[in-house]
Amino acid sequence: MSKTYRIAVIPGDGTGPEVVAEGLKSLKAAAAIEGFNLELSTYDLGGDRYLKTGEILPPGVLDELRGFHSILLGAIGHPDVKPGILEKGLLLEMRFQLDQYINLRPVVLYPGVETPLKDKGPADIDFVVVRENTEGLYTGGGGFLRKGTPHEVAIQESINTRMGVERCIRFAFDLCRRRNKGKKLTLCGKTNVLTFAFDLWERVFYEVAKAYPDIETDYAHVDATSMWMIKNPEWFDVIVTDNLFGDIITDIGAIIQGGLGIAAGGNINPAGVSMFEPIGGSAPKYTGQNMINPLACIGAVQLMLDHLGEVSAAGRIENALKKIVANDVRNLAAGKMGRSTSDMGDLAVGYIQSQG
Repeated sequence: MSKTYRIAVIPGDGTGPEVVAEGLKSLKAAAAIEGFNLELSTYDLGGDRYLKTGEILPPGVLDELRGFHSILLGAIGHPDVKPGILEKGLLLEMRFQLDQYINLRPVVLYPGVETPLKDKGPADIDFVVVRENTEGLYTGGGGFLRKGTPHEVAIQESINTRMGVERCIRFAFDLCRRRNKGKKLTLCGKTNVLTFAFDLWERVFYEVAKAYPDIETDYAHVDATSMWMIKNPEWFDVIVTDNLFGDIITDIGAIIQGGLGIAAGGNINPAGVSMFEPIGGSAPKYTGQNMINPLACIGAVQLMLDHLGEVSAAGRIENALKKIVANDVRNLAAGKMGRSTSDMGDLAVGYIQSQG
């Protein structure tokens, strides 16, 4: 009997629904060839719902999401909603409540894709960032004193637990072993200034490393990591870091791999439901124009299938992405691809179906 996957789909705001539609084309094409079934359920979470009803993430929806095999997210962000409301109330809340404690960001430059780095190519840009996804500065710890006065004080606290740090670091070591490429894990931190938080990170990192004698360990301050990602990206295999630093360096990673139009990521709960998404935002100025690049969302589908164990289907989609950027599209920016959003999705399906 063929496997059936229950997938929750959150198209989101702006161009989110457009890229999700193309991602689902690839998902359905791969499923048909590989012989597994899909049950898709769509949720209208995002800015439009919030503006109409005042709801961001009803508790009942969270309970439902826990019952799915995976979640595909388009993008969240609405020009008529104050910044921070949807990000905290929806994106961060889902990560925290569903315990998606790993943010997984492959940084891979495909042949045919331009990188802004001089004299660097696909052989040089192939690493993964493992970002802790439920702690750090993003937990909301802190507050104001005398807000709005000349003596105002703002405190933002970074919360790091031994459990949270250790499970993230162990995930990174395991991933480094499974990748079996450079077999080097780099801890990115700031031990010379953040002497409490990264004292914990560093101690746990080297304690856990004892169980992985086959993995080379390395450490770099976040500023040095940012520099070397640009100057010598080939030095990295897997990078593990906290929530804030991971948020920053993965954007550097997106640019050096060709831009937000091709960068995808996952919010992972290894024992629960995980969520996959393109890294770029909702790009509201392009909404409805059929000109946004959907490759990042198709890449998110590829990551989702790999996570679900459908390795062959994931490989089909990745091969399709490689063929598109090698044969059909050189410029990945919106409006400069020479093809529409839906055309790009059709190209992907064609390549998925043409593989032996």
